[in-house]
Amino acid sequence: MLDNKLTCRLCHHACQLSDGDTGFCRARGNRGGRLASLSYGLLTSVALDPIEKKPLYHFYPGSRILSVGSFGCNLACPFCQNYSISQAGETDLCYEDEGAGLRVYRLPPEDLVELALDTQERHGNIGVAFTYNEPLMNYEYVRDSARLLKEAGLKVVLVTNGTLSTGPLGRLLPLVDALNIDLKGFTPEFYQWVRGDFELVRTNIRAAHEAGCHVEVTTLVIPGHNDSPEEMEREAEWLASLSPEIPLHLSRYFPRFHLHEPATPVETLVRLQGIAEKHLRYVHLGNV
Repeated sequence: MLDNKLTCRLCHHACQLSDGDTGFCRARGNRGGRLASLSYGLLTSVALDPIEKKPLYHFYPGSRILSVGSFGCNLACPFCQNYSISQAGETDLCYEDEGAGLRVYRLPPEDLVELALDTQERHGNIGVAFTYNEPLMNYEYVRDSARLLKEAGLKVVLVTNGTLSTGPLGRLLPLVDALNIDLKGFTPEFYQWVRGDFELVRTNIRAAHEAGCHVEVTTLVIPGHNDSPEEMEREAEWLASLSPEIPLHLSRYFPRFHLHEPATPVETLVRLQGIAEKHLRYVHLGNV
């Protein structure tokens, strides 16, 4: 505590919060002198998705997974595809059928596991994917749910921007089967643009791979920002230094949220795919 403030150390922002303050992510805050998870057990999105939609192409291909999201994110990507939930906070919510706003549903970890088991029996669900917004800002809920899911024999998947502090991530990885991690660009300048931490993401990709988790990586290719051949060469070389078997997904950008530049030409993705394939065995194109 500094000058009666709490410091949240879950991610690189290390927000200093006075009582009543909410962090950069909008999902954590100081409430009565305690650091509180504001999104614990609150879900904005629940769907049974093909595993390939995460995207995970090499983890139980052809299966389906119960996918859940909450609200909040610790990045500020002007091109966010899910900004309606990633940029939401407490004041934007309505609970089930109570009023207008972003509808949220209360689903504690025990009920989430029950739902996952029910969809396993009826639809062949393999587990739960924490996705849609940045799920690791709801860290305690993911951790508590993951423990119960593993006990029930279900798979745990994270779809994340990878900017969690190394300590919390290290404690969570033993409970995780697979991750798709966004590597949004391959320069510190790109990560400054989105209020992220380039080195932290790379450290966490390495940590997840070395922990024995199944790891796939996604880069949303945005014209004029992260689409140069030189940058893709460096990114693919770095991933290959961990393992040439790590799948890379190159996803096509479309105008969204605050960024209205034209969509990425498919020819750009194909050119970058050819560069990455010199180093990596699996390079997939998305949103084409």
